[in-house]
Amino acid sequence: MRQKPLKRLERKITIENMWIYLLSLLKERPMYAYEIRERIRECFGFNTGQVTAYVVLYKLERSGYVKAEWRGQIRRRKYYEITESGEKLLKDGIKFLENLMEKIKTKG
Repeated sequence: MRQKPLKRLERKITIENMWIYLLSLLKERPMYAYEIRERIRECFGFNTGQVTAYVVLYKLERSGYVKAEWRGQIRRRKYYEITESGEKLLKDGIKFLENLMEKIKTKG
């Protein structure tokens, strides 16, 4: 059984900050929402709620960090692609986490 503080940390760093995982995956190539959820499970080892991924993608799109485009004739899917400002946000987020981890390691 995991300790409560560790469970909270895992939730905060994964589900509650899913945007960084989404942008990281979209840096590889454009993807549709279900595909992104599958890749999060494969690459990062946690599951997302179906609605959660869509909400985060919607907010990222509204903020200009991703752009969306409908593709396909028979099976239409909304593909998401990272924008230039999304790449900058991802870079800044990674830098923040790296700096934070370095501080935690050197102070502990």
